[in-house]
Amino acid sequence: MDIAPTERDTIFQNGTADLYRFRPSEGRETDGPPVLLVPSLINRWYVLDLRPGASLVEVLVDKGFDTYCIDWGIPEDEDRFLEWSEVLDRLRRMVSRTRRHAETDELGMLGYCMGGTLCAIHMALHPDDVDSYVSLTAPVDFDEAGKLGRMVDERWFDAEAVAEAGNVHPRQMQSGFTALGPTGQISKWVRLFDRMPDREYLESFRTLETWVNDNVPFPASAYETYISELYQQNRLVRGEHRVRGEQVDLSNIDASLLTIAASADHICPPRAARPLNDLVSSDRTEYEVVSGGHVGSLVGSKGPKQLYPTISEWFEDTLEAA
Repeated sequence: MDIAPTERDTIFQNGTADLYRFRPSEGRETDGPPVLLVPSLINRWYVLDLRPGASLVEVLVDKGFDTYCIDWGIPEDEDRFLEWSEVLDRLRRMVSRTRRHAETDELGMLGYCMGGTLCAIHMALHPDDVDSYVSLTAPVDFDEAGKLGRMVDERWFDAEAVAEAGNVHPRQMQSGFTALGPTGQISKWVRLFDRMPDREYLESFRTLETWVNDNVPFPASAYETYISELYQQNRLVRGEHRVRGEQVDLSNIDASLLTIAASADHICPPRAARPLNDLVSSDRTEYEVVSGGHVGSLVGSKGPKQLYPTISEWFEDTLEAA
């Protein structure tokens, strides 16, 4: 299996996190503006570079963008004490190092899933850091979080008690996601059996299964803040979320903004992603719903046809050096 096929260099490390810069394919140049990709904290980064033909990284590099990506790494046991604010500190260092390495003040950024939530908070605190932003299936209004929001409702879910045991293990989180669609596992294997003769489908299935089963722990302290303050109390859209005592005001964001939701997303329903556009102060905001689920919209068959062109064209239109 050719997973994470785009060649890359590690240009910066901070704690468990690495910052990658991707190399252009032979005969091509990355003379365009820099774009930083920010994946979820609890999923491996390479869903953005899953395999040839199903790689957002591949498309951006081929379009000439100077493409960077954060790999949050795998938390150790002692990282149970990593605070939500410290995760945001790491993000700020990654943004600063990307801008310094690219030798430009202009920056495009894409945040996927929880990575997008982190990006929104970062831009509210540091609005001058980013010029163009894509929020990709990233929850902002957690009152609209659907089944996942109901699952962690504070009336029956105690985030503090979960975090007291240490880092939240991937199996704990995966069981929750499975519970959102309990028949999904059966349907998956039935589809595989039906399409056994299709080699391309089998390759896609194997690479995606590798990624799905390669999740990482959620640092306990950061987990408690994320669940209690965002999911249970919805402080972000209410303007009540604070990082090191500083209010996170989403109206501070003035970067060009494209919010993308997926029509069948049970992790981040469109209603959870859409409100970001109403809360920012950006001169240009757009909202688009693509077909598919939370992961399928990104790495499924329609991703290269629908999603990747939308993202690359957005950065071409909104970054001056493109």
